[in-house]
Amino acid sequence: MRKLENSELDRKSIEAFKQSEKTPLILVLDDIRSLHNIGSVFRTADAFLIEKIYLCGITATPPNKEIHKTALGATETVVWEHQENVLEVIEKLKKENVITLAIEQVESAIFLQNFEVKKGEKYALVFGNEVYGVSQEAVALCDGSIEIPQLGTKHSLNISVSAGIVVWDLFQKMNWNL
Repeated sequence: MRKLENSELDRKSIEAFKQSEKTPLILVLDDIRSLHNIGSVFRTADAFLIEKIYLCGITATPPNKEIHKTALGATETVVWEHQENVLEVIEKLKKENVITLAIEQVESAIFLQNFEVKKGEKYALVFGNEVYGVSQEAVALCDGSIEIPQLGTKHSLNISVSAGIVVWDLFQKMNWNL
């Protein structure tokens, strides 16, 4: 077994990425404090051809040196938009028939492994602040909630880790489990 060289990875150019068919997922980041978390989510979004990222509230926006450290150029490929009010973003997406899902531990949340994607649907995944999570107001506006099962003592994951887990799970269900 041999580790592949970067030149062997068949990476898309920025233009090819922009012209590629996107995964019908939108990420909504609300009040994310860590610039490294934001950059990491951009890299995940690039890896799985995510349609768009909404950066809401206090979530910082590119260009930003600290975001760039972890995004490694993904801010140039992934479409993003800043909006002050996450509730307005959720309402807008719902009017566009996007299924909005809070990634949070709430009553009647669907465990990630039990969530079934519907062919032809577009989903928005709402991720909240590192300390407080998705606000109750945002949870109440969403169409539902997905919870990542956790068995240890902490029952919380870093937002960039949560985004990676949920995006990968939905991506593979959309592409290989239909």
